[in-house]
Amino acid sequence: MAHSSAPSQRMLRAGELIRHALADIFLRGETNDPELEKLTPSIVEVQISPDLKIATAFVRTLIMGQEEQLLVALKRNRKYIRMLMTPKLQMKYTPDIRFRIDTSLDYAGKIDDILRSPVVKRDIES
Repeated sequence: MAHSSAPSQRMLRAGELIRHALADIFLRGETNDPELEKLTPSIVEVQISPDLKIATAFVRTLIMGQEEQLLVALKRNRKYIRMLMTPKLQMKYTPDIRFRIDTSLDYAGKIDDILRSPVVKRDIES
């Protein structure tokens, strides 16, 4: 079977299941970690490996400048979060979870800034 870089339907479905489970855990404050609850993590996207063994959750916090603290708190609670996820997932195997800060909004902001710059505006208009 040829490997494509696009995720399969199975990978997309598993990623969404995990995203919903994580969102539910954080919404309900199930981690019992006051620092993590204060940082109010938001799960933007979950990408999963083709063998469904590793899930990478892209997260954001609403508190500016607290991304590093969020990552530290998530890593500290990683095993417990995985345990909390297990009953919520109808999967044979609960994947190992990795957390990364979501930078897609930052990237979009940079693109907007570039498009608004006088040099680019001039080139677009001519």
